[in-house]
Amino acid sequence: MYFGATSGVITTVGLIAGLYAGTESVVAVLGGILVIAVADAMSDALGMHIAQEADPDSTSDHIWAATFATFFTKFVVAITFAIPVMWLPLQTAVIVSMCWGLVIIALLSFFLARGQQNAVLPVVFEHLGIAVAVIVISYYIGAWVHTAFA
Repeated sequence: MYFGATSGVITTVGLIAGLYAGTESVVAVLGGILVIAVADAMSDALGMHIAQEADPDSTSDHIWAATFATFFTKFVVAITFAIPVMWLPLQTAVIVSMCWGLVIIALLSFFLARGQQNAVLPVVFEHLGIAVAVIVISYYIGAWVHTAFA
């Protein structure tokens, strides 16, 4: 679950930030979210499927359970980011989406740290720092694409 949810958040917030900076288009941002929800979820599910098949100790049931769990988790997490884009002005929706993504990352990091009996704050801040870096870098790539090619 941690992999699918974390990957779903990071990929989607990066995509939203980049598409917003590059297009400022609801159609582009919403379309990007829907496409990435399906394509990236299927891609990671296939990757998980192949990785599980490579493990000689994996059973067929385990392989398919891991495949489905990865797809479902990543798809559901990614699709939640479409809700603010459909109901709010785009700039507000982008801010809400970034906050939603950071909340998910913080919660996953909290439960991961507690489960591993590690100090919570360093783990949470490390993961939030990476997420913020993805958002900022993706935003500036989108802005550069807009400047260079629009």
